[in-house]
Amino acid sequence: MRITPILLAGGSGTRLWPLSRKTYPKQFSQIIGGHSLFQQSAMRLISSERIDFDPHISFTSVEYRFIVTEQLHSVGIDPGPILLEPEARNTAPAILAASFYAFEKNNDAVLLVAPSDHIVPDTHAFHDAVAIGLEEVKQGKMVTFGITPTHPEPGYGYLELEQVTAHNAVNLVRFVEKPDRDSAEEMLRQGNYLWNAGIFLFRAKDMIAAFNSYASNLIAPVKDALKQARADLGFLRLEPESWGKCENVSIDIAIMEKAKNLAAVPFSAGWSDLGDWDSVWREMEPDDRGVSLSSNAHAINC
Repeated sequence: MRITPILLAGGSGTRLWPLSRKTYPKQFSQIIGGHSLFQQSAMRLISSERIDFDPHISFTSVEYRFIVTEQLHSVGIDPGPILLEPEARNTAPAILAASFYAFEKNNDAVLLVAPSDHIVPDTHAFHDAVAIGLEEVKQGKMVTFGITPTHPEPGYGYLELEQVTAHNAVNLVRFVEKPDRDSAEEMLRQGNYLWNAGIFLFRAKDMIAAFNSYASNLIAPVKDALKQARADLGFLRLEPESWGKCENVSIDIAIMEKAKNLAAVPFSAGWSDLGDWDSVWREMEPDDRGVSLSSNAHAINC
């Protein structure tokens, strides 16, 4: 079973300023490693001996369309379809649009939706986790990938699992909004909670059915925006007026907190959303003085 990767690249660069900014948000910046976070995300979703991926579908804003194309070309990836949203409406409309688009091409399409600004160093382990999730998808489940917590982190949402598990897929009880520190410490002690990574695997038809059940108000405007979309230099511009009628809502709130056919796959091989400079500092492996350096920097009395 082949998987179509959906790269969400519409973030506006409100974090990691001044490296990340509105005109050039963090997913396109080379923060850690030799490629941008967007390029690393795209390269992570290329076929291996474990997983067969179809060409990428990128979802981004009009302002970033040429950055997306250039960065994919520069790592040898055919850009493929690039859907352009006229304005940011959060992840729920974006994922629904990608689902409709893929379903039109293949009624049995399986999508892996991933933010394009995360660090996942071990691609092999990630593909192993995707393979586990794929078995759940074949049974009609929608899968979310959760990160095994390493510390009590109030800055992340959490996933409560039906039971403690290290590797296998398990039924998801509920999504938990960002907790206070005491609650985060308690969830870490209990052991059946994961950080919510915002990575999802599902059949397009199952996601469309979920929207029909739980967020039907988005069906018409998203369909209309796609139906009236305009091809432009290899991009697909969603129709602005219809798109503007979409509720600004996340996929977690619109669907995942309500759906009953959910499974979670734990992932413990390393992950970060690089949400602030502290997380960048941790990922860069501080030295024994607690200093993290990029290759062209020197620390004097730090």
